[in-house]
Amino acid sequence: MTDGAKRLIMEAMKSLALSQLFGGPHMLKAKDIMSKEVVSVSPDMEVTAVARLLLERHFNGVPVVDESGKLLGIICQSDLVAEQKKLPIPSFFTLLDTFIPLFSQTEREKDLQKIAAVKARQAMTQDPLTVGPETILEEIASIMVNKHCHTIPVVRDGKLVGIIGKEDVLRTLLSQSQ
Repeated sequence: MTDGAKRLIMEAMKSLALSQLFGGPHMLKAKDIMSKEVVSVSPDMEVTAVARLLLERHFNGVPVVDESGKLLGIICQSDLVAEQKKLPIPSFFTLLDTFIPLFSQTEREKDLQKIAAVKARQAMTQDPLTVGPETILEEIASIMVNKHCHTIPVVRDGKLVGIIGKEDVLRTLLSQSQ
């Protein structure tokens, strides 16, 4: 997230806090600013098709859902960029003629899976950060800034009901300042 976007989000948080202190409009919630018509992908969608969708629709990320609408994960531009990275040569030391790795095998397996991904399920981030429809905008903005998260699914009872992108937060800030 750029410094400019972070500043705008922080300004939105200050503006909303002040409006509450001085009896301004009701505190906005996820349900007030989320996009309700969510574009999602299936776990079996080809990664190249997901990349095309992200570029054509100017999305940072899309939710991955099953047939029932249950959120399985999210696939973002950064997940697809991860496919292009090189794996570092693992560090290790020897002790009594035994090689002991100095890296997490689990993290290495995740990296390998993303690099070799062909389907959305292989490249997606599982168990993404989510919010509920009643989550206040200040908390959403904090998550975006502190967790470097640009796209946040809105979930009710495990089902995807909306999505909030940084543009939704910025659009809200602009509409309140006019």
